[in-house]
Amino acid sequence: MSVGQNTPSGKIQKTKRGSMIRPQSGIIDGDFYAGFRSDIENEPFSPAYKARLYTLFKQIEKEFDLLYQENQSLHDKIELLNEKIERDTFDKPDCVDFDNNLSKALSKKISSTSQKSKTAHKLKAQTSKIVSSFKAPQFSCGLVKEYIGHKDGVWEVSVARPGVPVIGTASADHTACIWSIESAKCLLQYQGHVGSVNSVRFHPAKDLVLTASGDCTTHIWQAALNWDLPKGHSSEEELESDELDDKSDANRVPSLRTPFQEFVGHTGAVSAAEWLAGADQIITASWDRLAHLHDVETGSILTTLTGHDQELNHTATHPTQKLAVTSSRDTTFRLWDFREAVHSVSVFQGHAESVTSAVFTREDKVVSSSDDRSVKVWDLRNMRSPVATIRVDSAVNRLSVSSGGLIAIPHDNRQIRLFDLSGQRLARLPRSSRQGHSRMVASVAWAEDSVAGVNLFTCGFDRRVLGWSVVSLKD
Repeated sequence: MSVGQNTPSGKIQKTKRGSMIRPQSGIIDGDFYAGFRSDIENEPFSPAYKARLYTLFKQIEKEFDLLYQENQSLHDKIELLNEKIERDTFDKPDCVDFDNNLSKALSKKISSTSQKSKTAHKLKAQTSKIVSSFKAPQFSCGLVKEYIGHKDGVWEVSVARPGVPVIGTASADHTACIWSIESAKCLLQYQGHVGSVNSVRFHPAKDLVLTASGDCTTHIWQAALNWDLPKGHSSEEELESDELDDKSDANRVPSLRTPFQEFVGHTGAVSAAEWLAGADQIITASWDRLAHLHDVETGSILTTLTGHDQELNHTATHPTQKLAVTSSRDTTFRLWDFREAVHSVSVFQGHAESVTSAVFTREDKVVSSSDDRSVKVWDLRNMRSPVATIRVDSAVNRLSVSSGGLIAIPHDNRQIRLFDLSGQRLARLPRSSRQGHSRMVASVAWAEDSVAGVNLFTCGFDRRVLGWSVVSLKD
């Protein structure tokens, strides 16, 4: 089946069970076989033939559900064993058997100098790995808030500027939502897109929000809030009450349908959009393999950024300088410099598979993530090779780096791990029946200031948005 570029969920395909599939054609949204049924209904088949096809599709879907349940059960068993192993190593920092085995290994006679050197090197590496696993956790991580309301997977979560205690979420249900961090209530729902909302970003100084969608457009819309009701909207904006629960007025969520500005020009789903330093320009990244630099006031395209060989997954900008990075399925990310009239570009080939995100840090570094199960840290002053490489056991999605240099890494396998910029593992967020995500974690975002004890937000295919407290045990 061929799925068009204007599919509801954008361009990163998933099944309704949350497994990641990234074909050329796009996303299947909601019912796994909705597209098939639509094709069948448009074909001149006999009713009996159509009924037979529907029956076959249902049988296939049932088989997939059974396989998925078996797979999830095996994953849960493996995670329980891993957690038990971690608890045992944390509880037993002194390993007598290891010391004895190491002594025996060192006491063995080695026939040649070269063999002795190689063996010593291997023992050193093994010792380093084992000792590092004995280190006690350095951070306390706990689930504090849960933000419920989206009807499909949540692609991205973003935090507003300091002093504005709200977060934004972008979902495959065609909406973006603004939430109060403290009350966990949805304050405003944006319904202006007709496809999956793949990205959401707050203006650095104004009550404006930037969203990118699978409908090939990017919108800026106004989100002036008094934490309970929207206010300050223009006459062109349309505010309505979207009644999520007919039984109670308390569950009415104000909705907005009309954008402040709309940006067009892409022929494929827009995977991400971001404000450039100064916020008078934005950059959009699309599955048409292009990125565009737009003027915010006029909506016009200032520059088209070409060069990627495959679809773009993500874009990010430097917090203070006119620099941007674009990440692509072609295994590269590109650094674009707009500080001069004639912009320059640098290409970086550090990954073996699709680059899912690349973000700037306050220390003038770039941190990139990939489906090749690695995260790399690069220094902007010397980007020839990464200064640190983090190897993990699952594909990595849209990561985030805190102002203090903590890297939060979301995985396909539902885990979220914390590392520092040197590549040292610091902690893993809890994941159980009561805490954590039950499907792929798509995005994470750090908050500059802790609000209601929350300083890290995560979202995923299970439709959940979670707020975590991550506190250093030293503090």
